[in-house]
Amino acid sequence: MLYDLTERQEKLLELVVRHYIETGLPTGSKTLVEQFDLNVSSATVRNDFAALTELGYLMQWHTSAGRVPTEQGFRYFVQKLLGDFHLPVDEQQMIRHQFHQARLDLDQWMRLAAAILARTSLGASFVTAPRPSTNRFKHIQLIATQGRLVLMIVVLYGGEVKQQMLTLAEPLTQTQLSATADRLNTLLTNATYEDVRSRMSHLDTLEHDITVLILEILERTDSRPISDIYRDGLINIVEDARTRQAVRFLEERTLLASMLSETQTEEPGVQVVIGGEGRWEELKDCSIILSRYGVADAFSGTVAVIGPTRMPYGRNVAAVRYVANLMSGFVYEYYVEDNPEPIV
Repeated sequence: MLYDLTERQEKLLELVVRHYIETGLPTGSKTLVEQFDLNVSSATVRNDFAALTELGYLMQWHTSAGRVPTEQGFRYFVQKLLGDFHLPVDEQQMIRHQFHQARLDLDQWMRLAAAILARTSLGASFVTAPRPSTNRFKHIQLIATQGRLVLMIVVLYGGEVKQQMLTLAEPLTQTQLSATADRLNTLLTNATYEDVRSRMSHLDTLEHDITVLILEILERTDSRPISDIYRDGLINIVEDARTRQAVRFLEERTLLASMLSETQTEEPGVQVVIGGEGRWEELKDCSIILSRYGVADAFSGTVAVIGPTRMPYGRNVAAVRYVANLMSGFVYEYYVEDNPEPIV
């Protein structure tokens, strides 16, 4: 819970956070009064410091020290005081040029996105491959091979292809198999798992048996964990004692999938996870800035940077947002049919 602050308390909290991000040192009341011409006394600042500490936004390493921001202080800063930050135009142009120089290949774009984010943030980065929010059936082919053996090819939206050999009760000609495939394609195109289940009435025995297999494929694909993860910049955080534990987090797909499922919402835009939000011990000294990219409610992945809690939030939020927008445009233009809306 974030408690409301007075205008002066917000200004003091912002100055403490920015000073700590820049120097890593506590901020004293005298320092603020002298360096930022606050037109208030040191005693007034100390009183506000005491109030901010009681509310959980600041802390002292020891009694005579200045103040440093807590996780809650960083959270208030990011949510209410950060403002709108953009990468410099020349840096945007350089990043855009690098993407446009790359081949129109999703694998290369994801590697490039991870490399650019790691370099821009001086932290680590990860990019997950885009995947459907819910898998949908696109079409099926049935190909006669030998005797009662048939090759079934199922294609899902997003380009995933599944192949399986079937053994029929009796041999069928290719013409008969193609007619069955045509009927199923007409009935099931663009159907989710639940859609397919609801359309199974009035099927003949062969169509029903094949549809059961299609359901199994959709169910397995929907429940499949994140597999394609591109990482870069791990050296930037492994050398820092505060962020070293985060390397294990990035390398453990189960932990990463858990974090993504709990933090990602359907809303577009950048999200900031500070200190693991009390849920992930490996992230207690880290912040993660992440954003979905791709096409809303259709085909999306995640781009993110991870670094120490005292990272430059404005720059890193801007970098994640800019790269996510470029990746969304790529997915929208080259990988998704029917042109639904891209995530921006």
